[in-house]
Amino acid sequence: MADYNVMEMMITAAARNLEDGASVGVGTGAPCAAAMLAQKTHAPNLVVLFEAGGVSPQLPTMPISVGDSRTTYKALMASGMCEIMETCQRGMVDYCFLGGAQIDKFGNLNSTVIGDWAHPKVRFPGSGGANDFASFCWKIMVITPQDARRFVEKVDFITSPGYLGGPGSREAAGLAAGTGPFKVITDLAVMGFDEETKQMRVESLHHGVTFDQVQENTSFQLLKAPEIAETLPPTAEELRILREEVDPHKYIIGR
Repeated sequence: MADYNVMEMMITAAARNLEDGASVGVGTGAPCAAAMLAQKTHAPNLVVLFEAGGVSPQLPTMPISVGDSRTTYKALMASGMCEIMETCQRGMVDYCFLGGAQIDKFGNLNSTVIGDWAHPKVRFPGSGGANDFASFCWKIMVITPQDARRFVEKVDFITSPGYLGGPGSREAAGLAAGTGPFKVITDLAVMGFDEETKQMRVESLHHGVTFDQVQENTSFQLLKAPEIAETLPPTAEELRILREEVDPHKYIIGR
């Protein structure tokens, strides 16, 4: 088995969920690394969109921001934020990657405040384009470390909508049926969402991790998929591409 670290495991697991010919809205960091890895392995025709306007660039190296000139290198379009958000609104973006300080059992994300909104303990940067991505892209993916302070029973503020209060809530809020959280990829497991209850459930465990360990790092009761698999570790080729072509300076995988 090849040696790899937790970040490499998460990026690889995320990349495998992006199929050839799909479209994905990404930011910088691990989501961008996952999209680049997918492009260089099994999904050469993956269309990557950046919030600032880059559409389907041939990324030469890892960009440091969504407005980095590399996000439009040999791109199909160098547009703007309005065009990207309108593309999402028209239902033309399959996946997006999001993160936050808190996530709950329905996949709602908080990147706004901890505590009361008017008098918070901590104030975060807020939404940016995250709410638009979460509202209009078809499938939301999250890459995040797992601990009980982050995986909470109820987020203090819904910055980016998951399944809101459960089945039917997105549709009642005016969002398209069939959209919503898809995968949550952590340093312990890969989780999806139960089709009926819309609650988070464990689908695969990383090598050496037990379900109890995942539950101990979660403040709500996790569901279990009918069969919980072991997450396939990164292959030697995936690691080579990730380390030599995607992130040779280890900006992301070195964390």
